[in-house]
Amino acid sequence: MIRTLKLYGTLIGFVTILVFFSVQLPDTFLTAKNLINITQQISMLAVVACSMTLVMVMGDFDLSVGSMASLAGIVAALLFSMGYPVSVGIAVALLVGVLGGVFNGILVSFFGILPFVATLGTLTMFSGLAFFTSGGKTIFGRDIPATFSGFARSGLQLDQIGLVGLKLPYLSLVALLVLVVVWFILEQTIFGRRLYAIGGNQEAARLAGLKVRTLRLCAFAMTGLGAAIAGLMYASRVASANPTQGSGLMLDAIAAVFLGMTMSEEGEPRVLYSIVGVLILGILDNGLTQMSVDSYIREILVGAIIVTAVAFSSITKQSR
Repeated sequence: MIRTLKLYGTLIGFVTILVFFSVQLPDTFLTAKNLINITQQISMLAVVACSMTLVMVMGDFDLSVGSMASLAGIVAALLFSMGYPVSVGIAVALLVGVLGGVFNGILVSFFGILPFVATLGTLTMFSGLAFFTSGGKTIFGRDIPATFSGFARSGLQLDQIGLVGLKLPYLSLVALLVLVVVWFILEQTIFGRRLYAIGGNQEAARLAGLKVRTLRLCAFAMTGLGAAIAGLMYASRVASANPTQGSGLMLDAIAAVFLGMTMSEEGEPRVLYSIVGVLILGILDNGLTQMSVDSYIREILVGAIIVTAVAFSSITKQSR
């Protein structure tokens, strides 16, 4: 019974949340329109949580993903305001994300700084850069090209499957693509298995001949890229960019990954389980918003979810 609760407690909680909101919001919650809306709402968090899983399988953290998302959005918006094409703005913003991730990887892998300390420092650095480059102002209006902001408002029409007038947002499709790519990397490649080996025992992985420093550096670089993608998605969705718009992503992404870890028999991060964590947080946010519950209540719940997830993960590891 205890073992079943450890493995399926998160799923039970997920179903409980679904049932609760379905009863409380019978006319609006379990509708095709709202469910599609939820996929768009969680798309940015899903991208960050997937990329966060890449470093967390090694036992590392990246606390700078929210600041990097903000910085990437600011960089793209500034380039747009200077008259550069959308493709150039996106490319440079993604490059900034990769370089930020590489910088984190160098600090952690080559200088031996603890990931928590290193990325806490770069969180502040990236946030400061976002404020500095934007002058502390929000960039919006004519500076954001219609082709960029229109991407988030467009989607794949679902008329063919009977959902007339509805469309699956492109942001949701981007999140799905990132999920598939990260799942393939972690579950189907030698690179992914090596990341898991580092998470299992870093010293043993090094003695086995794995290039631990290079692998960690690559994982942090991909996490930075994921944060930049999420920042661009957010900027496209709100048709603006400001230095703080990605600030809430880091906490929720870590919570989602920890929730997923409670579903793993080995207590390891798995990207598909991380998405279940994202869904729990997204559905919770959507339902509470519809019920007009104050935002600070959600913050209390997210904090409680993190503590509970860490506790369950720790109990699972101790039982093994």
